[in-house]
Amino acid sequence: MSVFATLVEQLAELLRPFFHASAAAAAIVLFTALVRLLVHPLSRAAARGQRARAALQPRIAELREKHGKDPRAFQQAVLELHAEQKVSPLSGCLPSLLQLPAFFLLYHLFSSATIGGRANGLLTHELFAAPLGGRWADALADGGPFGAAGTVYLGLFAVVTAVATFNYLRTKRMTAADAPVPAAAPAGTGQTPGLAAVGRVMPFLSYFTLLTVAVVPLAAALYVVTSTTWTTVERAVLYR
Repeated sequence: MSVFATLVEQLAELLRPFFHASAAAAAIVLFTALVRLLVHPLSRAAARGQRARAALQPRIAELREKHGKDPRAFQQAVLELHAEQKVSPLSGCLPSLLQLPAFFLLYHLFSSATIGGRANGLLTHELFAAPLGGRWADALADGGPFGAAGTVYLGLFAVVTAVATFNYLRTKRMTAADAPVPAAAPAGTGQTPGLAAVGRVMPFLSYFTLLTVAVVPLAAALYVVTSTTWTTVERAVLYR
């Protein structure tokens, strides 16, 4: 973790002439962008997988008609179709999973009072008036929601809400377009097997980011907000 701390500190030093006291926060945003650039090839592969799954919808409709009275047989047939075409229904999850180590590194880095036996100097950095090692509860206790630190969180919440609403509307449109359910189809058979429940929950997932931002250290919250915004823009381009 000390190597990671050194990386953040060096990035902050490079950015200090431009961002002054908020240089460490800017370094976290830059670090997040670098991580997302590294993961971008996988995101492009996931987009190709999404298009491949969309191309299979006519064949899945045929299987639905053939096994309409036997949901289990329909599910098995669709799984076999995916295996035959080498298409994974969950391929889009890989980019998100590969970002988790970076998030947890930031979380632990800004939750630790010491690093390598020395005081953690990164905890002294701020985003405007909000300490990068602090949490929303700390901001509420020091000035309330409209205090200096609380205002920083209100700004982050506003960004997350806007991004989440955009994702909600877009996911609803994509779900309706990619998995139409005929009126006579049995309940639960209108989507790829195992993903029907996920499809119902997916439009709301972006709003859980609000909870994450509220409970993790501000540095980790910055990572989450930056990464979520990147994902939104990236998907709008790749899945247009």
